[in-house]
Amino acid sequence: MVDLSSRYLRLKKEIDKAVQNVFKSADYINGSEVKTFCESLSSYMNVPYVIPCGNGTDALRIALQALNIGPEDDVLLPAFTYIAPAEAVAAVGASPILVDVVPESFNIDPALIEKAITVHTKAIIAVHLFGRTCDMEAIQKVADKYKLAIIEDNAQSLGSSFTFSNGSIQKAGTTGRIGTTSFFPTKPLACFGDGGALFTSDGDLAEKIRLIANHGQTKKYHHKIIGCNSRLDTVQAAILNVKLKYIDEFTNRRQQLADQYNQALKDIPEIILPEKSSNSTHVYHQYTLRIKNGKRDALKSYLAENDIPSMIYYPLPVHEQEAYKWVARLSGNLNEAKQLCTEVLSIPIHPEMTDETQTLITEKIKSFFG
Repeated sequence: MVDLSSRYLRLKKEIDKAVQNVFKSADYINGSEVKTFCESLSSYMNVPYVIPCGNGTDALRIALQALNIGPEDDVLLPAFTYIAPAEAVAAVGASPILVDVVPESFNIDPALIEKAITVHTKAIIAVHLFGRTCDMEAIQKVADKYKLAIIEDNAQSLGSSFTFSNGSIQKAGTTGRIGTTSFFPTKPLACFGDGGALFTSDGDLAEKIRLIANHGQTKKYHHKIIGCNSRLDTVQAAILNVKLKYIDEFTNRRQQLADQYNQALKDIPEIILPEKSSNSTHVYHQYTLRIKNGKRDALKSYLAENDIPSMIYYPLPVHEQEAYKWVARLSGNLNEAKQLCTEVLSIPIHPEMTDETQTLITEKIKSFFG
């Protein structure tokens, strides 16, 4: 699905030099590379404050804690997503309220958010799934009306952007009160282990986030609030400093490959291609098809028989996961999320993919459908 070895070899000289510099300095925790990376990412995202942390799930939990969300509070999130947003909400003692999604974008349906709001609702987690931003203008209108905080889960869509009706453009993760991301090895901006970050334009909120992520301490051994230990290692920051320089180049290649997939597969009636949006860019963290007429699993098996990987993101909606059957609450029937779980199939897409490899994949898919 992703060729991580080739990606390393492509940048080997720069990455090896950056890592060796950290080894020479032995400045492994909160070293200078961490500060440099946060400043560079702040500039790229056009957001004043970037606070690093240990991983994307930590980022979500820290964001919720920074917004004082806890027991007796409700947080709205999409029913079709990776488990991390629901996990973070449950971890702070709040209730995940699941909202159905727009099947064409896979993202939370803004038209259904208002129906899910209660007197206990404090926030909306907008998950930018598979590389495409949510409809942030519509979500922001609802949030403003009911004075709700928006947390953006940008783990899969760093580098994508949304164009508002007034013509302004914002990077995904910078519209809400807090944006979060992950640097997991397969993500659009990836390190060689775990890592994450939070974004905000609020200086006071940024300071609180820093406190929470660093044991709640204002200075060493002086703890103002209850926090946690969630840091981005200096070695990982050094790697990210190198990779950040190439993020747009890598994104452009994924977008080119997506266009080529679209052209090759457009005439297969049983396949629904990823929808393009006029106001939301797509970085194609995943290239996710919808396979109709119950043929998804058979296609997946056929591809495997031909040594072509594919993945089902995600086989179950959040409310059907064993751990969340008694924790999450449902807003509506969530039929779209349930249907997507039976149809979605992601096929390989990454900057290192050659046109020849992609042609092999599309020819096998076309041969399956005859």
